[in-house]
Amino acid sequence: MNSFYYYNPTKLVFGKDSVSKLTEYLPKDVKKILLHYGGGSIKKTGLYDQVMALLEEKDVEVLELPGVVPNPKLSLVRQGVKLCKEEGVDFILAVGGGSVIDSAKGIAAGVYAQEDVWDLYVEGEALEKALPIGVVLTIPATGSESSNATVISNEETKQKLGLEDDLLRPVFAILNPELTLTLPERQTFAGIVDILSHVMERYFTNTENVELTDNLCEGTMRAVISNAYRLLKNPNDYDARAEIMLSGTIAHSGILGLGREEDWASHRIGHEITALYGTTHGVTLSMIFPAWMKYVYKENIDRFARFARQVFDIHDNSKTDDEIALMGISAFEGFLRDIHIPTRLKDEGIPYDEFETMAEKCTKNGSVGKFVKINRDDVINILELAK
Repeated sequence: MNSFYYYNPTKLVFGKDSVSKLTEYLPKDVKKILLHYGGGSIKKTGLYDQVMALLEEKDVEVLELPGVVPNPKLSLVRQGVKLCKEEGVDFILAVGGGSVIDSAKGIAAGVYAQEDVWDLYVEGEALEKALPIGVVLTIPATGSESSNATVISNEETKQKLGLEDDLLRPVFAILNPELTLTLPERQTFAGIVDILSHVMERYFTNTENVELTDNLCEGTMRAVISNAYRLLKNPNDYDARAEIMLSGTIAHSGILGLGREEDWASHRIGHEITALYGTTHGVTLSMIFPAWMKYVYKENIDRFARFARQVFDIHDNSKTDDEIALMGISAFEGFLRDIHIPTRLKDEGIPYDEFETMAEKCTKNGSVGKFVKINRDDVINILELAK
């Protein structure tokens, strides 16, 4: 196990009545809030009215910045930074999924920056200060509700970059699984793939003697997969949605990666697909992860064989570890097909003529990944496998 530092101050408020407790967790000295959200879904469900009524009771001034789209855009983040500076906003409340939260974090980071907010993502330097944010989560997927990370897309340069800093961890996150009951099937299951990918980026490691977090990772993956099948049968299964929502938070809170070297090559490659084609993040991962697994599994066959046995319960004494490992990868692909999520670029209509461009951008600053260092040619080979 490697040495590590871990800090996570986010208060998790979970349950059917959690939204009603919103004002209990707002900092006492908040005077002016930026309410940040996406389109009209929170208004259709009544969540917007509930949140506004609670804030009115708190007697705080509320400014609104709607318009967040999937794969949040730099232009809206810049607009939010400008608004917060001009109006003296002292707290951001993000109501929505990972895109809304990531956009809010970008604004929070940019308010105190001396340079343009995009420079923070490019340079990746530690923040000195950020506006505090709170979250009312509506889509379990990215885990941004308690993570230290934000990912933003630059429409002009066609780049999708991340920024990590503990100052970006929300003050609180309100998690009511009932809010996810209205999600479309594709959004629900793309989010589930995102959750699994956050676990797998940590699980596939060459770090030894990490038994505790191995078991935590495997338990989380089993819980997500079994409850995904429950949701296939009954999309209104509250208990299954509760398991998925909590799993999403745990998956990207940092707990599962303690003491282990993490990978993240699949995410980096997936970001390039999103940057060019606007593809849903979870869908890019469902297409790339199986290809990455096939490309690198021989680096540590024991790890992949364990994945097959512990996550998909594949036990066959007549098979070699190599064969068991491949059976595990096949089982993962089978799960993705079962939940109706694409496993090939062709399934999503992604063309094959920009592989070199994506590979160049992905490895612009050097190789990506830690399980196996992935260079430009490797990225192209993985994309070829994903066709």
